[in-house]
Amino acid sequence: MVTWFGRQKRIEIPRLKPRGEALPTTRVDLGELTPELLPYFGQAAYFELGLFQTLAQVVSTAPALASKENLAPAAGVALTRYEGLVAEIRRHGGDATDAMAAFQPALDEFSHATRGSDWAELLLGSYLTAGLLEDFFLSLSDGLPADARHRVAQIFGGGSIEAVLVAELTACLAADPTLASRLAMWGRRLVGDTLLIARSALHVSGDLAAHEARVELRIEPVFTELIAAHTRRMDGLGLTA
Repeated sequence: MVTWFGRQKRIEIPRLKPRGEALPTTRVDLGELTPELLPYFGQAAYFELGLFQTLAQVVSTAPALASKENLAPAAGVALTRYEGLVAEIRRHGGDATDAMAAFQPALDEFSHATRGSDWAELLLGSYLTAGLLEDFFLSLSDGLPADARHRVAQIFGGGSIEAVLVAELTACLAADPTLASRLAMWGRRLVGDTLLIARSALHVSGDLAAHEARVELRIEPVFTELIAAHTRRMDGLGLTA
C-alpha cells in the first residue's frame, strides 16, 4: 500500500495487451499533469544524479576490465543529462540544490530498493529503471513551455546507455544461464517501485477526489505504454516480464 492523494491506495499495474497484439502508436498527452518547471527539472535531475552514482558503482564493481571500459561512457551519459537538467534549473532562476531537495528522500529510498543483491541485479536495475523513468519524463515534458520541452528532448536524446547495458547483460547471461530466472524475477519486482516514482512526479491540485478519477484515466494508457516498453526490454534479454 502507498500514500496517494493523501490516503492509502493500492497501486494497480495496468494490464498489457497480449503479446503480438499491436499497441497504440499515438503518444498520450500528460500535459495537464506536468508539474511546474523547477519541480519537474529538480526531480529529473536528482534521478539522473542517482543513476550516475549507480552506474559508477556498476563500473567500479564490474568483474572484468573490459566491462569497466565498456560501461564507463554510460555513467558519463547520465552525468551529462544531470548537468543539462541542472542548467535548466538555473536558466529559470532556480537553485539546483533547492529544486532537488524535496525529491532526495524518495529517490534515495528508490535507489536503495532497486540496487539489487549483486552486480548482475545492479546492472539490470540500472537498465530497466532508466528506461522506464526517462521515457516517463519525456512524456511528462508535454506540458512544459515549448522552449523547455525542446531542451528536454535534446537532453534525453543526447547519447544512449541502452546498447552498452544490453551488451553487458547479454554477455552476463550467456556466461551464466542460471541467472535468467533470478533476473527475470528481479525485473518484475522493479516495476512497482519505478511506477511509484513516476506517479510522484504528477501535478495534482484542487479537489483531490475529483482529480483522482481524472488522473487515473489519463495515466493508465501512459503506464501501459511504459510497461509495454519494459516488457520489450525484458524480451530483448530473453527474460520473462
